[in-house]
Amino acid sequence: MDVLQKEHERLSKKGNLSKSIDDVQKTIDLLTKARDSITSNSASASITLAKLQNPVKQSFDAITDDLKEIYKVLGNYGKALDKKFKDKPLPTTEYDALSSHPALINRAIAMHLLREGQFSVASTFLTEATAHPPRAEPTPGSPNPYDTLEQDLGIDSLRSEALRKQFANMYHILHELKTEHNLLPAIEWARANSGLLEARGSNLEFELGKLQFVWLFMASDSRGHQLTTSEGKYRALQYARQEFGVFQGRYLREIQQLGAAMAFCTNLQQSPYRRIFHNDSAWDEVASSFTREFCSLLGLSADSPLYIAATAGAIALPTLLKLQTIMKEKRTEWTTQNELPVNY
Repeated sequence: MDVLQKEHERLSKKGNLSKSIDDVQKTIDLLTKARDSITSNSASASITLAKLQNPVKQSFDAITDDLKEIYKVLGNYGKALDKKFKDKPLPTTEYDALSSHPALINRAIAMHLLREGQFSVASTFLTEATAHPPRAEPTPGSPNPYDTLEQDLGIDSLRSEALRKQFANMYHILHELKTEHNLLPAIEWARANSGLLEARGSNLEFELGKLQFVWLFMASDSRGHQLTTSEGKYRALQYARQEFGVFQGRYLREIQQLGAAMAFCTNLQQSPYRRIFHNDSAWDEVASSFTREFCSLLGLSADSPLYIAATAGAIALPTLLKLQTIMKEKRTEWTTQNELPVNY
């Protein structure tokens, strides 16, 4: 794996086209300049073209050298991949449980694209999938619900503008959280859905408020500008008085810890509250919690089912390949989906 990692790093450094693009642009600039010169003075065409030969040749040679280096590192990376991940045939079986569920597969793909924020791709995929629906292939011994599956799974709901707006809003809030360290959009969303979150037993709303308190306490304003220790302490105290009253019933101890930390504002690293105020993963944790709760309120799991299914399938492939080999050696067949064809 170390060899593959080294080749990947080499490909990242040398396997880009930026230098080639620069050389191509220089060639274009030379030709454009020559064209303009000939246009303005046609009598100088022969001299201009003669002067152009060597620079153009040098430019093409430079482009060729650039591409040779790219092809070299790309070839080495491909060889390293082939050496590490040897080509193996995929398991084959006549009992494909998903062949009679093309609409189920299409819905999983479309939902995955929506969850990843690829809205235009999801829209195109849904348009083409419904305009040219795949033909279901019945699986022996398995019911074929294809006739009503699209309606049952709510394929039409994936085309709704409301669902796309929900995911667009989720990605906007996540961008503010992860990139800008701006908690306010997430806090507003949690406040608007406070009743639903509380019914689920979620602590997201308080965790967002707690992180906002820490953010202010650590001497930064809403735009990330550094403040003095006293200014940060005053802002955090103001925020706590304004926002934490509604949380006293469930989170009194946590609120007391935040308040007590003010006594150690000049030496938080050595205080009992160091983990609260110096937690490098706090932003990632609250972003994951937000994603999980947001998807839950939409009736979805936090992780993409397509990603989970693909991951589980990839993990199971070695076992299935070994099973297929045993079946060939013992000349057995898979006659039912409820049991393995061999003792394994």
